Amino acid sequence: MRKNDIQKKIWLSYEDRKKLKDNAKKVGLCENTYIRNLINGYKPKEQPTEEIFEMLKQLRGIAINLNQIARKANALDFIDVPYYQRTCKKLDDFVSKFEKEFMDMS
Repeated sequence: MRKNDIQKKIWLSYEDRKKLKDNAKKVGLCENTYIRNLINGYKPKEQPTEEIFEMLKQLRGIAINLNQIARKANALDFIDVPYYQRTCKKLDDFVSKFEKEFMDMS
């Protein structure tokens, strides 16, 4: 049995049709589901891009390096300062790139 049993037809301009199609595609939904979500007060979020997944991979690598430094410092009571500084530089560079790419810092 079909849950949605009422059909509505609407008229859209070419621009509105393109916006609807593009917005639905960005969030990974069909146009019908996208419209139903909007009607119910839910604003779907865009799906992450490949660039975001790549940045998360880089961040995981930096986090693993920092964890290795902490474990080594705890076990040996010694910190490899050059390795620590390189890792911190990677983290600073990552944060700067992230802010530039994804945050409106103007």
